[in-house]
Amino acid sequence: MKAVILAGGLGTRISEETSTRPKPMIDIGGKPILWHIMKTYSHHGINDFIICCGYKGYVIKEYFANYFLHMSDVTFDMSQNTMEVHHRKAEPWKVTLVDTGDDTMTGGRVKRIASYVKDESAFCLTYGDGVGDVNITELIAFHKAQNVKATLTATIPPGRFGALDLVGKKVNSFREKPKGDGAMINGGFFVLSPQVIDYIKDDKTIWEREPLEQLAEEGQLAAYPHEGFWQPMDTLRDKTHLEELWQSGQAPWKTWA
Repeated sequence: MKAVILAGGLGTRISEETSTRPKPMIDIGGKPILWHIMKTYSHHGINDFIICCGYKGYVIKEYFANYFLHMSDVTFDMSQNTMEVHHRKAEPWKVTLVDTGDDTMTGGRVKRIASYVKDESAFCLTYGDGVGDVNITELIAFHKAQNVKATLTATIPPGRFGALDLVGKKVNSFREKPKGDGAMINGGFFVLSPQVIDYIKDDKTIWEREPLEQLAEEGQLAAYPHEGFWQPMDTLRDKTHLEELWQSGQAPWKTWA
């Protein structure tokens, strides 16, 4: 099965980091968050990736073009103009990078890679800026059992602020960073039939609007419940939180060895 990753957005809410690189290339623990997402899929045996590039997509292309250099020890002999790569650490990945346009919406990006997935019985799709300990193997099995065209991962959003219970002018109770109001949201990590591309009109189509709304109306959208860890990297605060988790050695999304 192939995994499609949306990696072309502007990332305006984290502009401190995205002025020089696309959001999926922001580092967590010295590796792009895109790498973390790919490691999650690879852990479940999915190693064929299609990355939808857009804003500063050349940064992503250069990263994979020089992957050995990023992951290995290298000796440069200037006098001989040679390069020797030591301890090659190759991932079992096939990575197709597709320029899907700087201004294309999420649905339009999926439509632009239609030719790469048209012969698949199903393919995975997710966002290039969120991580989680989603069991991809179970997700795919769930999708097949539902006999629908699309499955999304439903998750509870992480809390962002302390919740106050006020009595008059005094705080009766305080809960630091509670998790939302209990309502589940779209956490990405989709499994889709290529038929869903017929629901996408053009580059201006937002995947999360008309296509998903129509699929839901037709009873063709299932929700895989995920109650484990899930965290988008929307802001600098989110990035700092993920970095702290990684540096602690207990990053919940690191399901690989």
